[in-house]
Amino acid sequence: MTIIKIPPEHPRAESLRIREKLVEHYHKGVVATAGLIAHGRGEAFDYMLGEKTTKPALNAIKAAAATLLTAEKPVISVNGNTAALVAEEIVRLANVAKAKIEVNLFYRSLERELKIKELLEKAGADEVLGVGEDASAKIPELQSERRRVDPRGILVADVVLVPLEDGDRTEALVRMGKKVIAIDLNPLSRTAQKATITIVDNVVRATPKLVETAEKLKQDLKKCHEILLNFDNKKNLAESITLIKERLSRLAEKGEYLTLEDEKHEL
Repeated sequence: MTIIKIPPEHPRAESLRIREKLVEHYHKGVVATAGLIAHGRGEAFDYMLGEKTTKPALNAIKAAAATLLTAEKPVISVNGNTAALVAEEIVRLANVAKAKIEVNLFYRSLERELKIKELLEKAGADEVLGVGEDASAKIPELQSERRRVDPRGILVADVVLVPLEDGDRTEALVRMGKKVIAIDLNPLSRTAQKATITIVDNVVRATPKLVETAEKLKQDLKKCHEILLNFDNKKNLAESITLIKERLSRLAEKGEYLTLEDEKHEL
């Protein structure tokens, strides 16, 4: 595998580093080929959001942290892209929220499951569910390989965090009576629209902020309940869509690029 040296002064340096990290973990067997495509799709929406954590995203992060902290059996579902990009943050979040970590894949193979488990364990995870025969239970009415879940994890969870999710499982989990927290850059996706709480942000920005917020809130459950009482996911999603619309309108009027000023110098 060829390693590309990214100049630190490059205007797209951070974006390129993330891409290279995904490619690296693709070659290691952690990320699926489709995961690279999914990242590119999400990155397009990130450009439209201005590549920053917006106010609606911060509101959703607070609600997500409050939901995890007040849950009885929270579970963090992890796929290849999530493990490749934010494994350490996922482990930290699980520790703060006392949540279980479970591998769940659309393109499932035992080899990938084991590699993701190893990556999470290197990041500090004591236990990783959903690997191999441990994923012996099934989500009703779901036909993809994502239907296979651990009976100690997602099956019995009351709250499931699903970074970088697909919509059919989100719908199925909600039908099972679970609260679903999604991290999705596309506010129009089925995942975003069907989730209980949707964080419209890049997982590499949202996850560290989610950890930080949970650490601040964990001693104040009263505050958690206040946050949840005042949070409306549909309204919050509408605000994200409005932000994108207004930003695109401004950029179109000025004739500027949708990304950083020197997008044309992409490597």
